[in-house]
Amino acid sequence: MTKYLLGLTLVLAGSASLTPAAQGRRALVLDDHSRIVGVGDPQRSPDGVWVAYTVTTIDAEKDKRNTDVWMIKWDGSEQLQLTSSPDHESSPRWSPDNKYLAFVASRGTEDEKKKGGQIWLLSRAGGEALRVSDVKGGIADIQWSPDSTRIAFVADDQDPADEPEKMDGWKRKTAPPIVIDRYHFKEDRTGYLKDLYRHIAVFDLASKTATVITKGNTDDASPSWSPDGKQIAFLSKRGNANPDRTSNEDVWVVDATPFGTPKQLTSTPEGEGGRPAWNPDGSRIAVLAGDNDQNTAYGMNKLVVVPSNPPASAGPATKPPVYMPSLDRAVSNIAWSADGQHISFLLQDDRTNHVATVPAENPNGAVQRKSTGRRVISALSPGQDGNFAVLSTAPTQFTEVYALEGSNLRQLTKHNDALAGELQLATTEDFQSKSKDGTDVHGLIVKPAGFKAGTKYPTLLIVHGGPNGQDQHAFNFDREFLAANGYVVLAINYRGSAGRGNAWQKAIHGDWGNLEVADLLGAADEAVKQGIADPNRLGIGGWSYGGISTNYTIATDTRFKAAISGAGSAMQFTMYGLDQYIIQYDQEMGQPWKAKDKWLKVSYPFFNADKIKTPTLFMGGEKDFNVPIAGGEQMYQALKSLGVDTQLVIYPGQFHGLTMPSYERDRLQRYLNWFNKYLQPAVASTSQAK
Repeated sequence: MTKYLLGLTLVLAGSASLTPAAQGRRALVLDDHSRIVGVGDPQRSPDGVWVAYTVTTIDAEKDKRNTDVWMIKWDGSEQLQLTSSPDHESSPRWSPDNKYLAFVASRGTEDEKKKGGQIWLLSRAGGEALRVSDVKGGIADIQWSPDSTRIAFVADDQDPADEPEKMDGWKRKTAPPIVIDRYHFKEDRTGYLKDLYRHIAVFDLASKTATVITKGNTDDASPSWSPDGKQIAFLSKRGNANPDRTSNEDVWVVDATPFGTPKQLTSTPEGEGGRPAWNPDGSRIAVLAGDNDQNTAYGMNKLVVVPSNPPASAGPATKPPVYMPSLDRAVSNIAWSADGQHISFLLQDDRTNHVATVPAENPNGAVQRKSTGRRVISALSPGQDGNFAVLSTAPTQFTEVYALEGSNLRQLTKHNDALAGELQLATTEDFQSKSKDGTDVHGLIVKPAGFKAGTKYPTLLIVHGGPNGQDQHAFNFDREFLAANGYVVLAINYRGSAGRGNAWQKAIHGDWGNLEVADLLGAADEAVKQGIADPNRLGIGGWSYGGISTNYTIATDTRFKAAISGAGSAMQFTMYGLDQYIIQYDQEMGQPWKAKDKWLKVSYPFFNADKIKTPTLFMGGEKDFNVPIAGGEQMYQALKSLGVDTQLVIYPGQFHGLTMPSYERDRLQRYLNWFNKYLQPAVASTSQAK
C-alpha cells in the first residue's frame, strides 16, 4: 500500500455556507475550486536574480488545466509570464551559464505532439522559445550539464506496437495483443508493463542529437551531473538479479558518453531514493536511503553520503554512514551548499515540513532548522548565496513561492492573494487524543468560521491515504469546504502515518485495519468528550488507503451515520494480481495460498459486511491500476445485497487520482450531498428544494 499515500486527498465542497461572512469576507464555494492557481517547481537562476516557476490554472468551460512558466525577481520587483500557449509547459531549468531557460512542452502539429514532450529553450537575450529536441516517445526529467552544452534526460524505450503496421506478422492498423512476461506487470497510468524500460540519455545542443547512454532490462532514473560534466549519477535496480521482484534501487554512475559502462556505488538492503547530489568537488554523492523490501511501504528516508569513485577493491557501499542517526524523522530534497560545508534538506516533523541543514563533515552534527512555524515548506531550490527559493503553505495561506533568507521567510509570488482576500477561512488547530490502548495520537481539527464553543457540530473524520503520509499544516481545499458548510473536520495521523518516527510508521506492518481504526475511533471519542462533536452526527471518509481505512472502520463500529470510500478495497486477497503492489504483498503479507489466515484477517470488512449499518458512497476511476475500482464494486455489491443505503460512482477514463476538472467538481458536490443527506438533513432538503 506504499503508494496509497499518493492517492488523492478527499476534496469536499459546497455552494452554501452555514456561517455568516466576517468583515465582508465569505466562505469558500464550489466555484472557487477553479479559481485556485497552482504554483510549483521554483528554480533559482545561477546569478540569484530570478526565480522561475510554474503556474497551473483551470479553465472550467474547456474542462482542462494549463501550465505555464513564469519568473519573478528575487527582490520581488518584477514578474514575467514566459509562456502562454494552450499546451502544458513544465520543468523550467536554468543553464549554468545563465544564458538559457529550458523547459519541456508538447507543442505543434498533432503528429509532433504524439512524440511527447520535447526540450524548448528560451534565450535570456530575448525572443521566442525554440524547440531543440525531436525525440520519439518524449523527454522527462531534464538536467543541464555544468558547461551548459548538454542536457541529460530520461527516455523511454520505443514500443513497436506504436506502429503495428511495421511489425512482422502484424501488417494492419489494429493494435496487436499485449504480451506480458513480467512479475510486476502493471502500474497506474502507465498501464500494462511490457519489456520496455526508461534509460538515461543526453541531448547535445550544438549537434541537436540525443544519445541514450544506459541500456538493459531495468529502469534508470534521477540523472545528476558530476561537477566536471564527465559522469552522470542515477538510480537503478540494475544490480539485482530479478529487478522486477524488488523495489530496491541503488546509486550508479556512468560516463556521459555513448559507450559508458555503469558503475555501482551502493549495494544496500535499503533502497536509495531522491536525486543523487554531488558535492562541489565531485568526490562524494549524497542520497536518500529508505528501507528494505519487507518495509518499503513504511520507509523513512535518511541521509547517506558515499564516495563517487571508491577504490575497485572496496566495491559498492553496503553500509554507508547515516547522517543524523538519532534523527527519527524523514528527510528529502537534499542539496550541498556552494562551499561544500553543509547539506540542506527538507525535514518532515509531526504535521509540518521545514528546511534544515547539517554539517557535511560531521554525520553526527546537530541539525539546524532554517524555517519554523505551523506550515509546510516544499520544493527546495538553493542559491550560491546560501538562501533558498521554496514553496510554502499554511492552513490559511495558499501555496506560493517564497524566499528563505537565513531564517526569514519572504513571500515572492501572490497569485492567490486576491482570492484569499475574499475568503473567511476556517480555524485549524493541533488536536490530540488517546486510543483505547493509551496511545497518544496527533492530528488536526478544523473548526468552521464563527465556531461557538459549547455547540455540538456534525463532525467528519477525513482519513488521509498512504498510509505513510501525514495530515499537516497546509491549505487543504476539502477541509476548508467542509468547514464552510458547517462541519468540524478531524484529520488524524493514525499509526502507520509519517511524521512521528519509523516505529510509528511500521506499527501496522502486516496488520491493516487494526491500530488505525483504534486511533480514528479514539479521536472521535475525544471530540465528543470535548463537547465539539455531535455523537449522533458523525461521518467518515477517505480516498485510497483513506477509503480502505473507512471500510475497516465502518465494519468495526456502527456510530458513523455516513461514509465515503473512494478508491478503496476490502476483500484484500482479491487485489493480488489485480493492482500494482505485488512486491509489497509477497514481501509483507506473504502469498495468499501460504498465508490464508493473514489475508482473511485483513479482508474483514468484506467478510463482515453484514455488520455494516453506515450508508456508504463508493467511488473510483475506471482505469485505476493502483486501487482498482473492483475493490469499491465488491463493497457496493455487498451493501446493496444487504439493503444498506449505498451508491457507486465510476469516473470514465480516470486513474487513481481524478484529473478532469468537471469530474473533480462532480465528486466535490456528491461528497457534500452525501454527508448532508445523513448528517444535516435540513440543509440537504433546502439544497434540493433550490
